[in-house]
Amino acid sequence: MARPVADEEEKPLDPEIEKVRGRLIRFMAINLGLLLLALMVVIAAIVYKSRKAPPTAPPLANDIPVPPGEPLAADIVLPVGAKVISQALSGNRISIDAELADGSRTIFVYDIAERRIIGRFAIRNK
Repeated sequence: MARPVADEEEKPLDPEIEKVRGRLIRFMAINLGLLLLALMVVIAAIVYKSRKAPPTAPPLANDIPVPPGEPLAADIVLPVGAKVISQALSGNRISIDAELADGSRTIFVYDIAERRIIGRFAIRNK
């Protein structure tokens, strides 16, 4: 089907419809402006929070206060007759796997910074 050829130009809108169209365009412009303003506020808040956030790093072994020129020294007291099977160092904590005098095994966790045993775990077979 062929489209009819329009010799006449588009007719202007009715004045009442033109008022409604103008209001809608103004309403859309105001809402778009508010949306962009809100988006800018959110982005500014994210940037502000990311710059103010303190770094979250775990304490490292070299965070332990040691007098300069002196080695770190402390006594780790284990029960009488205990034999050390193995040990592991992680940060400022040492875990010691020990076999006690009665033949049972226990893991002791020692905090270097606090210089005390902070945990004791018995190993039991079922």
